[in-house]
Amino acid sequence: MSQESKQQAVTSTKSSSIEYQAVSDEYMSKRQLKQGVAGWILLASLGVSYVISGDFAGWNFGLALGGFGGMFIATLVMGLMYICLVLSLAEMSSSLPTAGGGYSFARRAMGPWGGFLTGTAILLEYAIAPAAIAVFIGSYVNELIGIDGPIVYGAFYLTFVGLHLWGATQALRIMMGITLLAVIAIGVFAFGMIPHFSVDNLFDIAANPDVAGSSRFLPEGYMGIWAALPFAMWLFLAVEGVPLAAEEATNPSKDMPRGIIASMLVLIVFAAVVLLLVPGGAGADAMKAHGAPLVGALQSVYGADSVAAKFVNLVGLFGLIASFFSIIYAYSRQVFALSRAGYIPRFLSLSGQRKVPVWALIVPGILGFLLSLSGEGDLMITMAVFGATISYAMMSLSHIILRKKEPELERPYRTPGGIFTSGIALVLSLVALASTFIVSLQAAAWSALFYLIMVTYFVLYSRHRLVASAPEEEFDMIASAESELN
Repeated sequence: MSQESKQQAVTSTKSSSIEYQAVSDEYMSKRQLKQGVAGWILLASLGVSYVISGDFAGWNFGLALGGFGGMFIATLVMGLMYICLVLSLAEMSSSLPTAGGGYSFARRAMGPWGGFLTGTAILLEYAIAPAAIAVFIGSYVNELIGIDGPIVYGAFYLTFVGLHLWGATQALRIMMGITLLAVIAIGVFAFGMIPHFSVDNLFDIAANPDVAGSSRFLPEGYMGIWAALPFAMWLFLAVEGVPLAAEEATNPSKDMPRGIIASMLVLIVFAAVVLLLVPGGAGADAMKAHGAPLVGALQSVYGADSVAAKFVNLVGLFGLIASFFSIIYAYSRQVFALSRAGYIPRFLSLSGQRKVPVWALIVPGILGFLLSLSGEGDLMITMAVFGATISYAMMSLSHIILRKKEPELERPYRTPGGIFTSGIALVLSLVALASTFIVSLQAAAWSALFYLIMVTYFVLYSRHRLVASAPEEEFDMIASAESELN
């Protein structure tokens, strides 16, 4: 984009609520990611890695709120939402492959405000989720060696932020290896628990006579389904982060759809395995509040010192590490994209000689560590879900708008069902958002405060200083200039 066009575009936006600034070539040269490091298999592994910690801890809290029946129905509903969302993202990521992911899709569809509100929601999800996972890691480490708390949280943040600073290629390969170990742990767990599965164990939570619709299947009644939705999401939460790797993909137009769809198929299988075998082997009542449910289930049938339980505890720790490690990657790319475009402080998008966003890794890591000190893993799950559901609604709406607004946009992959599919994702994401208020008003309030702080910064400062040449902004700038000339 020429300097003259940029200036014309800047002028054209001064009458609106958004203003752009032209920057030097040096600005963009200091904000580069390493390209071509991820093929579709690595992207699929990344998608599984984002989520796999949810199989090892956190989801089982939904049993306490809805019983097995409530959690089962909630998982079916949220699984449908994620399938529809993933198919919509597969199309948009093949058409608009930038590091902004959902923010860039919403930016293209709904302008700077839509992009910022979506990016902020994603940032809330990805900044909070590693803190929750760190708490669960502490539970697993405590089972192994009796150490928990700040020492464990700090050690993991330092180690894995450090590995990302080493370089994207190295980090993604290490992540793939860790994820493979976690997959092996789930396989060993399934092999060990299948012989002990009993349908009666699924329904051993006593029905609450004081709620409507309570039964052996739904001990907390119909509202139990609603309350279990955020924890059902934990079985799939963050798979939507695959498009954040678009600028580092080998062939984004083909690799992004293949990678995100393949990862979703794997995650559906894993969700079915843990949802059935944990309560089906050890009892829903015993597992509803366990910090390490896969380990607890094995211990209940084989004994606390059994080889199987110790193996899954040790190797299962890698499931938590895989998600912890990969979501650090995700939050850094989201921060990088928002910062590069000027929505949040620009220094956060500076990349070093290894072409990794240094400050985008470090600053959210410090904030995440501080959050982990609360030890409130279930509260942080709900906060992450709050941000996620807002972003899902915005991304699904973006797919619908882009189909209507830009029918001629090149789409190497097209979503089966078109806007009907993304419409399902939109409706269900709003249902899931409403459920967070049922589960925890405190989590919703803290999340809303984060949103308020970010929006205040945007309104008072950054909306007047957006970067014209950022990839997510440049198309709109060109369109604005051409429209002004015509």
